[in-house]
Amino acid sequence: MVKWAAVAKPGQSPVWDLWRRRTQGRLGSYELSSPVGVRRFKSGPPHHSFSVKGMGFEEVLKGRSLLTLYLILRISHLPFIFPFLNKSYGLNRSIFNIFSCSLRCLAMARLEGFEKLVTIDEALSTFLQKIKLERLGSVQTSLQEALGRVTAEDIVAEEDLPPFDRSAVDGYAVKAHNTFGASSFSPRFLQLTREETIDENEARQVWTGNPLPKGSDAVLMLEYTKQVEDQVEVWNPVTPSENVSKKGEDIQRGEVAIKIGTRLKPHHIGLLAALGMTHISVVEKPRVAILSTGSELVELGQKPRPNQIIDVNRLILSGMCLELGADPLDLGIAKDDLDEISAKIQEGMKKGDMIVTTGGTSVGYTDVVPAAINQLGAPGVIAHGIAMRPGMPTALAVLQRKPVVVLSGNPVATMVGFEVFARPVLLRLLGVESEPRPMVKARLTRRVPSALGRRVFLRVQVFERGGEFFAEPVRVKGAGVLTTMTKANGYVIISENREGLEEGEVVIAHLFDVMGGARLV
Repeated sequence: MVKWAAVAKPGQSPVWDLWRRRTQGRLGSYELSSPVGVRRFKSGPPHHSFSVKGMGFEEVLKGRSLLTLYLILRISHLPFIFPFLNKSYGLNRSIFNIFSCSLRCLAMARLEGFEKLVTIDEALSTFLQKIKLERLGSVQTSLQEALGRVTAEDIVAEEDLPPFDRSAVDGYAVKAHNTFGASSFSPRFLQLTREETIDENEARQVWTGNPLPKGSDAVLMLEYTKQVEDQVEVWNPVTPSENVSKKGEDIQRGEVAIKIGTRLKPHHIGLLAALGMTHISVVEKPRVAILSTGSELVELGQKPRPNQIIDVNRLILSGMCLELGADPLDLGIAKDDLDEISAKIQEGMKKGDMIVTTGGTSVGYTDVVPAAINQLGAPGVIAHGIAMRPGMPTALAVLQRKPVVVLSGNPVATMVGFEVFARPVLLRLLGVESEPRPMVKARLTRRVPSALGRRVFLRVQVFERGGEFFAEPVRVKGAGVLTTMTKANGYVIISENREGLEEGEVVIAHLFDVMGGARLV
């Protein structure tokens, strides 16, 4: 049962008071309470208040917008409604149009703000505690396919590397003491041999990587010698073990070559190949179900009408997932419909290890994604409205112990929200302890104001000039302006207790792209 209640000044009809304040642009506060939660919003003086908690109609809203109620009143004109309104609120048909218009204003208004914002740290901590993430299972993969994957176990060397003493340069294997005192003015002469064993005053030609002949303990570089018939003229002395790679010098048998939870780079692959490994155990790729919501969205390749836009968020999020080594699962686009969104999220729960949605998470009458999540089960949404910019409407939810990250529909806010909340979850699923982005200290090129009480992610262009790094702010606001990301190569975090950053202040820039050289000024 949905119920409505209104508060107005003595002697005034609550609906008339709502209408009066609406027309004067001073609508105070109002609250919508339905089976899917409560929203309360305020603007103007505290005494201008209007609290909405339903009107006695059986589940008339069903978690949707007040526009539904307005359409019922406006179109049906059912006779039994008016006695109810008259009895409850002193309304009659003469002010029905005022009441209907008031409902329309209330329904169509873009609701502003959240009653309370949660800090990023509090939201993320609660989120991770609720989902209790465990690393995914392991699979075997070939070395050729292992680049970018995360090791599922410690990889232990089964043999010494190198497996024997070997030459580190091109030259001649010798007994080091036979070269002592040699110089260009007073060269030493050694007899060339092809035997496997070196005797006194003998030398054998070797190439980089060749095993060291028995009896030799050093290698003389080719540049410091000259072959004269069957002898070698030596111009430079060497010490024992000089230019020699000892057995096990790289890694010894039984030693951990690569630790568990390591994301494999080309140098890791090279080491594993040197150890003779062809297959290794890696963590399964997390499956991330991605859903875009919004009746205004169209697929890439379709021509949008004047009231439509191309959905870019799924492509952005898919790319960010691939960068982390996750498999994106495309759930398509859902219109601003509670049941359609719920069905898509349920599909994502069956297919994915994690669900990420974009759009429909603010406080407008079409923002029904949190409601769709809550009707699917507990605990549902555990945080909604984060003290951050961009990305304040972000919501975090848990369904069947699976993480659900509800991101803003604005592309930049989507990327920042993913970076802050989805990235840590995926790293935990992969078993990666820590993988911070590259950071550099840079000097800010100009002053930047900020919002006290919110953590701001300032997009910057970091460059080097005169041996010093500088960070040029691109833009603070503009959650829907994609060029604030394409023109930036990093971001600077402005903490909640700062009202801005000063010109020349040294900041820490988190890089998501390469740095350029000196800027032309």
